Amino acid sequence: MTAGEPGAPDQETLALAHALFDAAREGNTALLAGYLSAGVPATMTNAAGDSLLMLAAYHGHADTVRLILSHGGEADSANDRGQTPLAGAVFKGYPDVVQVLVDAGADPDAGTPSARAAAHMFQRQDILALFG
Repeated sequence: MTAGEPGAPDQETLALAHALFDAAREGNTALLAGYLSAGVPATMTNAAGDSLLMLAAYHGHADTVRLILSHGGEADSANDRGQTPLAGAVFKGYPDVVQVLVDAGADPDAGTPSARAAAHMFQRQDILALFG
């Protein structure tokens, strides 16, 4: 659905969504905190199925990841390619983000490839140790 179609979001709503996805990518925790507290769903996804949590995790923003999780973000939510936030953080090499997600109950064996498989592939023993 695109703007202008019946039932589609208007341009202002789309602009806000883009701003929130950018905030997740950039680690703008303060901006996201205000909107999440006001009721924006922490589980919202973009056209590729990437959640706010996926974008924050993939770009290495542990505090933003923590915030999104505290507002109901789903630690194991996979995007349209089957990738989870945990696997994204492993792929990019962010052990602090991995720890936040593991503490929130993220499954290292979820998704394709799984976070565990990615850690093995990149020989990240430090990250494998976080999986317990």
